[in-house]
Amino acid sequence: MRDAAEIQHRMTLFQQRCAELGLANTHQRQVIFRTLAESTSHPTPEEVYRRVRKKIPSISLGTVYRNIKILVQKGLLKEVAVHHEPLRLDPNLSDHHHLVCRRCKSVADIASEDVEPVRLKAALPAGFQVERCEVVAMGLCAACAMKLKQNRSH
Repeated sequence: MRDAAEIQHRMTLFQQRCAELGLANTHQRQVIFRTLAESTSHPTPEEVYRRVRKKIPSISLGTVYRNIKILVQKGLLKEVAVHHEPLRLDPNLSDHHHLVCRRCKSVADIASEDVEPVRLKAALPAGFQVERCEVVAMGLCAACAMKLKQNRSH
């Protein structure tokens, strides 16, 4: 769980961006976004749904998916695609990259300034326009690395 100041900062930015975009800042959207803002795990939409239902028992999975789709389209959430895994969601709108554990599939943020700038060397297909470049570094999180080391020593 994130600290209260960071959660409040993300909620304030969310409310400001909704106002700038003319997007209704409904109770459901606030609860969905707060659920993501509180999380450090980049949850799937189904995980978001399970958490939101604790606060809004009558909400449907379809409503959560529709709101997530709108928030992604409006740039208020990011999608994190981990190869061959369900879609993960990220409320961190600052430029950053991701570290993905190949064993437990946990996802962690890494600041852009901690990664060398990415440059494409090859010519792009005619007309293709790069909108953003994201680095996804695959490896082992500390917990999985420790488990692997313990398993090898036995």
